[in-house]
Amino acid sequence: MKPFAYERPATVREAVALVADDPEAVYLAGGTNLYDHLKLGIARPRLLVDVTGLPLDGVEALLGGGLRIGANVRNADLAAHPEVRARWPVVSQALLVTGSAQLRNMATLGGNLLQRTRCPYFQDPETPCNKREPGSGCSALAGRTGHGAVLGASDDCVAVHPSDLAVALCAVDAVACVVGRTGRPRRIPLTGLYRPPGAHPERDTVLEHGDLLTAVEVPPLPTAARSRYRKVGDRASFAFALVSVAVVLDLDGDAVRDVRIAFGGLGTTPWRAVRAEAVLRGGPATAQRFASAAHEELAAARPVPENAYRIPLARDTLVAVLRGLCAAGGSTG
Repeated sequence: MKPFAYERPATVREAVALVADDPEAVYLAGGTNLYDHLKLGIARPRLLVDVTGLPLDGVEALLGGGLRIGANVRNADLAAHPEVRARWPVVSQALLVTGSAQLRNMATLGGNLLQRTRCPYFQDPETPCNKREPGSGCSALAGRTGHGAVLGASDDCVAVHPSDLAVALCAVDAVACVVGRTGRPRRIPLTGLYRPPGAHPERDTVLEHGDLLTAVEVPPLPTAARSRYRKVGDRASFAFALVSVAVVLDLDGDAVRDVRIAFGGLGTTPWRAVRAEAVLRGGPATAQRFASAAHEELAAARPVPENAYRIPLARDTLVAVLRGLCAAGGSTG
């Protein structure tokens, strides 16, 4: 492991200045992702800036009914928060299928959302990886492709975005609050925070070096009380999703008044299913309609033989979640 310096700033401004002024500095919160990469030799920072002492660990009600969640809030605490469980259950459910209880007790909101998008080849320093070393090549393209992305991939990277929480928060139109070198707060819709790999897979997000995620704001969304997150994976913990679906559903009798859908496990970023939403809005809440919506969204998928199974798996998972939500407060055909 490369030796590194350690700083524990007292203010957000001080933390941002420390990282922004040093291209080899990184933020440290729960560390559940960073520590692994330090031990593997993938991350080799000169300076760790510990932000866990900053006052970013509160959950506050916003005027109008929204919620502001500090970036240092632990995943376990957020999953158990009574307001989140009652009004945005999809968020709590996504957290409860993330990692293990021990990891949820350590990991933070900010760290979860900003963990590296990665595949097994990224984790292996002995193999070429454009995300780890730009221009070195993508081992996954000619290697094990069963877990590669079917949406948003490029010729330079097929790694799937790993965060369950990000998928759920994209489905409820959450907004990231960021402070950078200028000191002026910025608000970025979470659906716009993540970058598809394109020709620069080394950049996971639109954030600049030194930008600090300070909070996430969840807007008032009364329909989110009827929401659900379902994850399908190789095992119950310590595994990324093969497919996950976050759904917020608003019914008007047997018709879909409004719906929000996001997929995980399929894309290089959390995938907001806007095409599927458009198919469903205003139409009948039937299994046939649900399957048609999934088909419309997944028509853009570009699978290879090893991961083609995830297309019908995603369709069936979406249909099952929508039918379950209808049964909980309406009818479905």
